[in-house]
Amino acid sequence: MGPGLMRRGGWIVVGIWAAVVPAAAAEPPSWDPRGLPGPLVIVGGGRMPAAARDAFVTLAGQTKAKIVVIPTASADADDQNAHPRFLKPWEELQPASVVLLHTRDVQKANSPAFVRPLTEATGVWFSGGDQNRLVAAYRGTLVEKELKKLQARGGVIGGTSAGAAIMSDVMITGGTETAKLGPGFGFLPGFIVDQHFSARRREKRLQGAIAAHPQYVGLGLDEATGIIVRGRLVRVVGEANLTVCLAAGAGRPAAQDTYSAGSLLDLCQLQRAALNRAAKNPFPPAKAPEPVVTNGSLVIVGGGGSTPEIWQQFITQAGGPDALIVVVPTALEDPLPKVCPEERLLKQYGAKNVVILHTRDRQQANDPRFSDVLTKAGGVWFGGGRQWRFVDAYEGTLTHKRFHEVLARGGVIGGSSAGASIQGEYMPRGHPLGNTVMAAEGYERGFGFLPGCAIDQHFFARQRMADMTGLMKKYPQYLGIGIDEATAIVVRGSVAEVIGRGKVAFYDTTRQLPGEKDYEEVWPAEKYDLKQRRKIATPKP
Repeated sequence: MGPGLMRRGGWIVVGIWAAVVPAAAAEPPSWDPRGLPGPLVIVGGGRMPAAARDAFVTLAGQTKAKIVVIPTASADADDQNAHPRFLKPWEELQPASVVLLHTRDVQKANSPAFVRPLTEATGVWFSGGDQNRLVAAYRGTLVEKELKKLQARGGVIGGTSAGAAIMSDVMITGGTETAKLGPGFGFLPGFIVDQHFSARRREKRLQGAIAAHPQYVGLGLDEATGIIVRGRLVRVVGEANLTVCLAAGAGRPAAQDTYSAGSLLDLCQLQRAALNRAAKNPFPPAKAPEPVVTNGSLVIVGGGGSTPEIWQQFITQAGGPDALIVVVPTALEDPLPKVCPEERLLKQYGAKNVVILHTRDRQQANDPRFSDVLTKAGGVWFGGGRQWRFVDAYEGTLTHKRFHEVLARGGVIGGSSAGASIQGEYMPRGHPLGNTVMAAEGYERGFGFLPGCAIDQHFFARQRMADMTGLMKKYPQYLGIGIDEATAIVVRGSVAEVIGRGKVAFYDTTRQLPGEKDYEEVWPAEKYDLKQRRKIATPKP
């Protein structure tokens, strides 16, 4: 079997994150969905929030922390009498050591002796001032190289004011209403950070920077406010707000949203939203394709368990008990169970050849050896959990392509709960921070095995009817499908047959239905024509 592939047991996830610092403002580097290898603490200037300072020292190792302070952005950095002022806030928290590192000499910044404190550091803090001084002294030098090594080994990097601005790969170097841009250090790839945001009325300049580079996300930090970044998760701390700016695109106006202390954000979701807005063909399209499965079949289950009939249908569509069936449990969180429940159930209902396929490493998902099993599979089953994890791991990779090839050669794609929603062209409830957001920008595109449709699950059990009504008002070009628990639709061509214990709701905004319901109910043994958007009349006995 290929790497990452096994019949049972634990899975090993491997991969390396690397930040790429562009020479100019071009495309942002691709985000590894696992996030940054080392944490960041970024403060907008002014008074230091206690929560930010405490978090920085804690992340650096508390009493074992080895902190390097870089005051080069400040004009006072050349005055040795001012150095105790830069060190005191950190010495008060009693780390193992606090060292000041400063020069304006590029040759010295390339000296191994000068950068030695960075090789041992667990945390580096950039003080405020003028960010251009930091770039002039250190960008492209051994100092920058060692800072990248620190981040790669999990050390914390923080900064305030100028020390916040340099976190970007595209950095605001100055300007009042119109931003001047240049390269930063890129510790936070794909984002442009502005500081003293509200106090100095910098909304217009950050909006302009993002309008000029719509593939980037703007982060405006108020004074006495910071963000703590761990992996892909951001927590806002302090007294004021974080402002997130996205450029206009994908049929949406420019966005500017504020978040107060305690708010959580997902960096990957924000980056995906910006990239979609900047794309030549953003999602979703204004006109949806017809909901037709040209080859093969789909078994789409609403979660809450599957009936024997559903499992047997899937095995039959895969080619019978001897067919090779691949189970993809990637929607679950880590650590995954030692025995996948779907593998056990498939074998219980007669499948003899079941293989688990799982990774969170997109590089591995692009390795032909990893997904070779799909070239022989008669069926693929996507398990439950959170559907955005499927997207993070496989979207746009060779593995994704091979999922579609199973269907194209007449195989079956099946799945339950998250494994149901991923099958539609439009994917509801994709936000990484919770499943209550129906239209999560950046996580709206499913795998498209069933074109022209948006699929929701646990539908009547969790009273999700109004959610689909709202989604259909937003995207009337789609056919909405709400599947109840222990219920499935089996799709061949443009016909969906309902099996299991419950019912399925079909939302068609092009039709006015009689009565109060804005959806048509289809029950077990009944069929619905997805293309014609009509229930198929059941012949009388």
